[in-house]
Amino acid sequence: MLAQLSDETLMTLYCEGDLLAFKELYSRHSQGLYRFLAWRSPRREWVDEIAQDSWTGLHHARERYRVEAGFRTYLYQIARNRLIDLLRQQQVLLASELGHTANGEDIFERLADDSAEELPPDALLENKQQLAGLYAAVKALPGEQKEALVLQQFSGMSLEEIAQLTGVSVETTKSRLRYAMRKLRQMMAPAVAQEEQA
Repeated sequence: MLAQLSDETLMTLYCEGDLLAFKELYSRHSQGLYRFLAWRSPRREWVDEIAQDSWTGLHHARERYRVEAGFRTYLYQIARNRLIDLLRQQQVLLASELGHTANGEDIFERLADDSAEELPPDALLENKQQLAGLYAAVKALPGEQKEALVLQQFSGMSLEEIAQLTGVSVETTKSRLRYAMRKLRQMMAPAVAQEEQA
């Protein structure tokens, strides 16, 4: 029954005290939130802390919750704000630190491991090399472009959700994604050319 309800309906139920609604929300969004934080956090040890703080923050904000934006945008905004607070507390510049990722390798390793049973060893090695190249290329993107790309590709957010979360227009979001994809293609072109020659 709960699985068929929208996130916003579940959050409304949770605001009214329904703990099963919270459990369903956590089940739906905990992994995506963790991936988002892993890509954004400059320090690996912050990811678990911020994820936990985000869910705690959601719990404390439940009395003030109003359905004005999508639930996922609301949750990710709590996490993003907490990360920015930590960066400020540590007097780390946001623009420079967001160029470093925490667990991005683990995401790609998991993708490679998930397909390990189906691939022969030489194909598995090639797949892991491609994933490592992709990870390095994403890591090298400027912070705003990387954020938009990760939110779209790894968190499944729409252009409108990304725009709302990052506080920019949909057109700016589209531009960031377009530039990110162009840079990724440029960075990945040598590897693709090498594969075609092999």
